Amino acid sequence: MVQGWTDMARGVEVKQAAYGNEATVVYNGLLAKSGADQVFLHVGYGEPNQWQSVSTQKMDTTNRGWEKTIRMTDNKASFCFKDSANNWDNNSGHNWIVRS
Repeated sequence: MVQGWTDMARGVEVKQAAYGNEATVVYNGLLAKSGADQVFLHVGYGEPNQWQSVSTQKMDTTNRGWEKTIRMTDNKASFCFKDSANNWDNNSGHNWIVRS
């Protein structure tokens, strides 16, 4: 089961999704506040400093913000965000981590 959390200061929330090995990431951070026309979730699995199976996934705009549900691999994922102009929000180089 995903351990949900909220980083209010940076506009990131992680919530349990429909299945035990899925997490929903909601983003209302710097890129969203700067008027990004599209936000992408850049996610990798495994240890935070050695991402594996890295992908960049288009997020959907919802009434809660930009949102994407991901399936967990190895009980954790590291992630950050980018917009269509290739501006990044990576938590000041620390990225974010979700664990199950």
